Amino acid sequence: MKDLDLSIFIGMSRTINYINRESDKIFYKYDLTRGQFAVLEVLYNKGPLTIGCVQDLVLTTGGNIPVIISNLEKKGYLTRCRDKSDRRKYILTITESGKKLMYKVFPENKNSIKSIMNSLSEKDKLNLLEILQSFRRDISEKTK
Repeated sequence: MKDLDLSIFIGMSRTINYINRESDKIFYKYDLTRGQFAVLEVLYNKGPLTIGCVQDLVLTTGGNIPVIISNLEKKGYLTRCRDKSDRRKYILTITESGKKLMYKVFPENKNSIKSIMNSLSEKDKLNLLEILQSFRRDISEKTK
């Protein structure tokens, strides 16, 4: 008999890897990495934020955030300015050029994900979401 926990983990990993590969194809088309997209997506949807806030909101390691920010700045997709109320912090703001890019990339990626998820019924999607949220809450409680 298979180890059910391991089978679930492998299934989740393969599914996420597939979705990431499909998203990466879109990002590549626009000369973006997954990390760059994540930073732009947060700024596009939430507005100007400190580097720390962006780091907390994106699904990437903190070590590569400075490189991602520098590369996006060089491409003209975001600006970095000192926070006037706390000179130790920097505020990141998406530029018009970054907004125009996200206006194209974000819906294309969203549609790709929706297409992949199309194989699930609405009931299955709601059940899966409920299971994942419960699982995430349980994990959060264990790490406190």
